[in-house]
Order: sequence, then C-alpha cells, then structure tokens
Amino acid sequence: LELSRVGRLKNESTNFSFAELASEASELVQGRIMERGVAVHVDQNLPDVYGDRPRLLEVLQNLLDNAAKFMGNQKEPYIEIGRDGDEDGKPIFYIRDNGMGIPSEHFDRVFGLFNKLDPKTDGTGIGLALVKRIIEVNGGRIWVQSEVGKGSTFFFTLPTSAAVQPDSVI
Repeated sequence: LELSRVGRLKNESTNFSFAELASEASELVQGRIMERGVAVHVDQNLPDVYGDRPRLLEVLQNLLDNAAKFMGNQKEPYIEIGRDGDEDGKPIFYIRDNGMGIPSEHFDRVFGLFNKLDPKTDGTGIGLALVKRIIEVNGGRIWVQSEVGKGSTFFFTLPTSAAVQPDSVI
C-alpha cells in the first residue's frame, strides 16, 4: 500500500540541505546504530537538493537501517554518507558501509518487491523497493556496488533544483 502511494500522494518539493537530512536520518535510526556500535560519518560539504523531503528522509532512514542491520560481525563497523561526483547535472550521493556485502548476482534483486536475501532477518522485503520508487519519483536513480565480506555502497542521484526535476509523475 505504501509503495502504491509513492508518486500519487506527494509532499510539496522544496530545496533543503542534504547534510541536515542525513544527520536527521541517522538520529532517527540511532537505536540500531548504537546497538551495533556503528560509527557514522556524514560529509558536511554536501549540496542542497530539491525534492519531497519527508519521503527522502524515509530513503535515508531505510538505507542507514539496512547498513547497520547487515553489518555482520564487523569489528569496527562504519557507515559513511557522502558525494561522488555528478551524473546528468545531478550530484551522486552514496551510503557506504563495511558490512556483509551483497553478491553481485543479487544487485538488481535487492530493489525488488518482497525480495529478502536473508529470510531470517526482520522486515518485509519492501524497503529497498520503496527506496527505489521514492528516488525515481524525485527525479533520480539508484544502484548498488558491493563485495561480499567488504561492504556495500548504495549510490543515488537527486536534483538540486526544480529545473532538473521531472515535470510529471507517472
């Protein structure tokens, strides 16, 4: 139901600080982060973005929660939020962890609805499908790079102004 609402029930798009959004999201998942002893670093030199702030907060919460949840037995767990260049005039943001990692054959599958790579973990398997939909509705794209045992990096683009925002939502 939540997935079907994304794109139909949209909050007003605004300009806001991505660094502040990232800090807020990490505070909201502080319980899981502290439980796992994860160090979180947010690059403060991140650009402002344009989009549906409440929905994009959900994106970051979900990505941070997953990073902490799938940390494995990492002795010095960390999550880093930063920027890695631009694509089509949009900054490329990333959330990188040093957790369990994802086998390459599952890179596309992780964004599918109800696809859980580990059925024993909590959650519904809808989180990354929701994340993908929110990013796309806000005019960006998302992808993952990962290596088993070395962690995962989720990359995504977001517009910085209404000029690079899609005109209509499908």
